Amino acid sequence: EVQLVESGGGLVQPGGSLRLSCAASGFTFDDYAMSWVRQTPGKGLEWVSSIYSFISVTYYADSVKGRFTISTDNAKKMVYLQMNSLKSADTAVYYCAKHSWEKGITAGPYDYWGKGTLVTVSS
Repeated sequence: EVQLVESGGGLVQPGGSLRLSCAASGFTFDDYAMSWVRQTPGKGLEWVSSIYSFISVTYYADSVKGRFTISTDNAKKMVYLQMNSLKSADTAVYYCAKHSWEKGITAGPYDYWGKGTLVTVSS
């Protein structure tokens, strides 16, 4: 059974940092791309970042480029999102998502999602 469990969210002041973690299980982690997607009440779902660890490629939304870093620890089956210089606009529930296709290099689709972790950026 595929499971994705996010952690690391919380309340942080503008300009601060957080590291989100996603623990994956139930599939061959090394062979699938992973993404972070966030949801805000007013804007809906927004793709944040993707990592294709099998080809060492990462992508970022323009809104987070230069501030966020996605990474994996394949031995631990973990995906991370290091978030620096946080802004109020980054306030959202952050979801970890597994891409559907083994060694797929497309932007999606996703077949499994975690339950999310809330990040609140506020003074």
